[in-house]
Amino acid sequence: MIRAGIIGGAGYTAGELIRILVNHPQADIVWINSSSNAGNLITDVHGGLYGDTDMRFTDSADMSAIDVLFLCSAHGDSRRFLESHPVPSTVKIIDLAQDYRDESDGFVYGLPEINRNRISVSDRIANPGCFATAIQLSLLPAIAAGAVNSEVHVTAVTGSTGAGVRPSAKTHFSWRSDNLSTYKEFTHQHLAEIGRTFRQLTPAGLESPTVNFVPVRGDFSRGIFATVYFDTDLDADTLVHLYMDFYNDASFTRCIEAPLDLKQVVNTNKALVHIEKHGTKAHVVTAIDNLLKGASGQAVQNMNLTFGLDEKTGLRLKASAF
Repeated sequence: MIRAGIIGGAGYTAGELIRILVNHPQADIVWINSSSNAGNLITDVHGGLYGDTDMRFTDSADMSAIDVLFLCSAHGDSRRFLESHPVPSTVKIIDLAQDYRDESDGFVYGLPEINRNRISVSDRIANPGCFATAIQLSLLPAIAAGAVNSEVHVTAVTGSTGAGVRPSAKTHFSWRSDNLSTYKEFTHQHLAEIGRTFRQLTPAGLESPTVNFVPVRGDFSRGIFATVYFDTDLDADTLVHLYMDFYNDASFTRCIEAPLDLKQVVNTNKALVHIEKHGTKAHVVTAIDNLLKGASGQAVQNMNLTFGLDEKTGLRLKASAF
């Protein structure tokens, strides 16, 4: 069994991670750290786990007792934690914050659709951001083929859980309900990791395209619905086959011919991608669950890879029919 420890156990991503791991056939949670909740039952914070665990939060972090460490704290806290807490070389680290997405300090960027082989032999994985996952999956095949002939335009709508568990004026139900708003237009922090990936994948002699990204706060709790367009010389059939071939061996990402909707992916680790051609423009729509394929589900996918398990182990989660 893979023995797991979790830092930052009170947040939304940690709650989803615990939900997956308590049902994972090859994993066992040894401790869940939350200094603000030490001694409290996990179910006092994550009520959906009643009947699944009777564990309590702890303020300790016994590295000798685990095989893998999940870092689920706020951005910046992962680096501070690792600088102050020595982690044995035998313990693998999966960071769900943005601290190591630049692949510093020996971390590998954990997007399996392009880095599966590197993840499989790595002990330090930097989990991608939720928007970054959706946007990259919308574009990876076209970028790698050198088929993008213009700037890329992205509008992506996210659920309120993307803002984290700590309440604010713009996550309050009375503000978020029946409402839409944009934020961090053209400056969102996930553009940095997206840009790095695209520069690495762009064929020699071509320039990596500029990505114009407008994030939108949606009137729902979970999921990301991204719509992307760019100019390309490829015809519709060639584009569809390009995407289908690229994701042919991906465990959770599928290019589908029918138009898609958000409910097809919520509560799953799936990423569904649909592409059409309109005149000179390719239009791509991608949907993921921000807490699963955009965070904790992908983290477990990466854990499976780095421990030599089938990528889908413990992640056969089903979308609701309604």
